[in-house]
Amino acid sequence: MASGFPYSARSVLVSLLAEGAMVLLLVACSPTLNPPARESLLVSAASNMMPAMEELAASYYQQTGRSMTFNFAASGQLAQQIEQGAPVDLFISADVAYVQDLAAKQRILPDTMQVYARGSLTLWTRADSSLDIEAVHDLGRPDIRRVAIANPEHAPYGRAARQALQAAGVWQEVEPKLVLGENVRQTLQYAETGNVEVAIVPLSLSINSGGRWKLIPEDLHSPLDQALGVVADSPHQAEARDFAAFITGPQGQAILSKFGYTFPAEAPP
Repeated sequence: MASGFPYSARSVLVSLLAEGAMVLLLVACSPTLNPPARESLLVSAASNMMPAMEELAASYYQQTGRSMTFNFAASGQLAQQIEQGAPVDLFISADVAYVQDLAAKQRILPDTMQVYARGSLTLWTRADSSLDIEAVHDLGRPDIRRVAIANPEHAPYGRAARQALQAAGVWQEVEPKLVLGENVRQTLQYAETGNVEVAIVPLSLSINSGGRWKLIPEDLHSPLDQALGVVADSPHQAEARDFAAFITGPQGQAILSKFGYTFPAEAPP
């Protein structure tokens, strides 16, 4: 068991590793503060999962006493790390495609691939903003000068944001205003700090953010089905499978629903 610090439901250590691009969240269980040993489960998770994962990890620890380390970043960046041999046990992606691609490359165990939730997008503004933003097409207005989305090249929610702007017919007007975050958490930070007026971010980040937000209709973008899978060369496959089963089981799904995730009746893989 990894050593760590005294645990409670809120005793998590959050360390910013790179300008909002990656966050390390440690959940540990013994009474002294030391770096986590490698026997701790290492989970790479999409940035939109950070608030929910804190609660999932706390609940799982209370039941099992097992510690784990989380690496948060955009799904595409995490997938690239795993493909290059990063010592990860479980990949929790913001979309299905990255997990399927890694399975095709024999980096994810195919029988462990599973959709665990479907996400939603929101238009987010600060609580003190004077802007009245009701729908995606509002972002084309000249009084809105800067809009943040996650980088569509490696962030599934960024791709969905681009699709929504295109479907709403305002892509040409909004594209010159765009500020790209490396992941959805950094995208939200741009709006929280006033560097942009509006951010398009996951509902899971908006719910407890303290800002104002409006849901973006799902028919404006492809479904944001999120999938997970156990890394093929993980030395902790049994533990990774167990945590994955917790996430996809009744308790995990109940926690995810608190953060706005829904659960498609039929979804790949």
